[in-house]
Amino acid sequence: MNIHKITNEALAAIFEEMADLLELSGENTFRVRAYRNGAMAIASLASPVADMIASGVDLSDIEGIGSTLAEKSKVIVETGHLPQLEKLRQEVPRGLRDLMRIPGLGAKKAMKLHQELGVLDLASLRDACQRGAVAAIKGFGEKTQQSILQNMDIVEKASKRLAIDVADALVTRLRAHFQECPAINQIEFAGSYRRCKETVGDLDILVTSDSPTAVMDRFAEFPAIQEILARGETKMSVRISDAFQIDMRVVEPDAWGAALQYFTGSKEHNVHVRSLAKSKGLKVNEYGVFDANDESRLVAGKTEQEVYQVLGLPWIPPELRENRREFASDAASRIAHLIRWEDIQGDLHMHTTATDGENTLEEMVQAAKDSGLQYIAITDHSKRVSVARGLDEAKLIEQWRAIDALNQKLAGAFHVFKGIECDILEEGPLDLSDDCLRQADWVTASIHFGQKQSRDQITDRIVRAIAHPCVHSISHPTGRLISRRNPYDVDMTAVVQAAKEYKKCLEINANPERLDLNDIMAANAADAGVLLVINTDAHSVSHFALMKYGVQVARRAGLSKDQVLNTRSLSAFREWLAQHTVRS
Repeated sequence: MNIHKITNEALAAIFEEMADLLELSGENTFRVRAYRNGAMAIASLASPVADMIASGVDLSDIEGIGSTLAEKSKVIVETGHLPQLEKLRQEVPRGLRDLMRIPGLGAKKAMKLHQELGVLDLASLRDACQRGAVAAIKGFGEKTQQSILQNMDIVEKASKRLAIDVADALVTRLRAHFQECPAINQIEFAGSYRRCKETVGDLDILVTSDSPTAVMDRFAEFPAIQEILARGETKMSVRISDAFQIDMRVVEPDAWGAALQYFTGSKEHNVHVRSLAKSKGLKVNEYGVFDANDESRLVAGKTEQEVYQVLGLPWIPPELRENRREFASDAASRIAHLIRWEDIQGDLHMHTTATDGENTLEEMVQAAKDSGLQYIAITDHSKRVSVARGLDEAKLIEQWRAIDALNQKLAGAFHVFKGIECDILEEGPLDLSDDCLRQADWVTASIHFGQKQSRDQITDRIVRAIAHPCVHSISHPTGRLISRRNPYDVDMTAVVQAAKEYKKCLEINANPERLDLNDIMAANAADAGVLLVINTDAHSVSHFALMKYGVQVARRAGLSKDQVLNTRSLSAFREWLAQHTVRS
């Protein structure tokens, strides 16, 4: 039997595409869902499907993979293609899949646009909207047309950039790939990735080597490359999936620091650096720092530290290089006290199998202990979030009793706080009674429904929750999903002022799909004297590792550990709770 070494990710992508094309062609929802469930199940497998099939494993025994998808997986692994998919690709324009990603559009409307207006992709849809043709179709109208135009920007940006965790995974693969190249002396990934931006538009790789040809030969062997765009003596550009570009440069050791500083950016930061150099009679570029009056004289460039030092600056962490405050008079102090991942002592937002989490209470506790935390709060959903099996008061109190029993076994070495992520209802009140909430150790309030309400309504709901005596924090305060859903319309100035007045926390949600608050809003909140809390919103034990992305946001915001609540030790956090919790 001929086995094609297709990855689980590639196989899952095939079934996701099948699901999209079937939905566009009007197939029943149960069949579409079977393909999506199968794709999810395959993507989560630890062992390669190709190896499992080769060893005779029956995939239909795996939850989420039915007999039909098991058979199709075998066909793909044995032949390298799927006839049904090829047939669907001929029948349904692939560009319509992009239309489905526009919030509020969906398969039926995407197909209707194709059938009535000949829309084939995002470009033709934008043209149809701008001509007013979409508004004229029955069931759409002017309001829908405007909404499509606004939401289209999200989809177009998403197709050009990688989320930070996806970029992280790509960098991990590249590092492993280059480990097999002894010609590399130094390697670093620069650009927006190194600055820890929430999305990455491309990757810049810097290398020092005595054999640039060997380095580029190794780069050309990276499996994900779809096209080599350009290759010279010291620079190579490639394109991988979804038109994402990676540029690699081999630089001289004496210029390593200057090149790293230059290609890390940001553009605005570098403009300020060059202006400062000019005022000191110096010139800065990617090759080094030179005497402006004698550009043959290299002043600095081997390390970033000496580049900044010769300009009279401390070394500036990449996350701060956005031309905001890194050049202020107190910059050295800010940099010295910048929060670090190891400063985090607790995680105060997570979910278990009691609602929509993947792991039990006990498993989440063990994983938190293993990750070095001193404490956590279990904050499953309240009853309004029925799609996630949200807890009513009886079930919540039952969970809290289980937490009390668990804490007795832990004997103080680690503590689990009894929490809840309580929904802020559309009309304004909280989802659970005050009598129930007063029994909690930690209450974080959030919005999951009514996100299209007016600015005044959304703001009023959040401010009322902040003012509630039982609430400690507001989770993912703007409700955004990066590249998928814009923030709801909320007056964050009013929210920050309320948080300051009532001494409540605002969350930096570390999930890479959210990163909410973002760096700018987090900085504004901290400036106003509001305490931040960085949480993973973990739905599985693997999600504790997401904490680093929240810390990256906090670092970009210039926060110190003192401005983040869960950097406090267990005893210090208990003291804070004692001062900010209402029991009667």
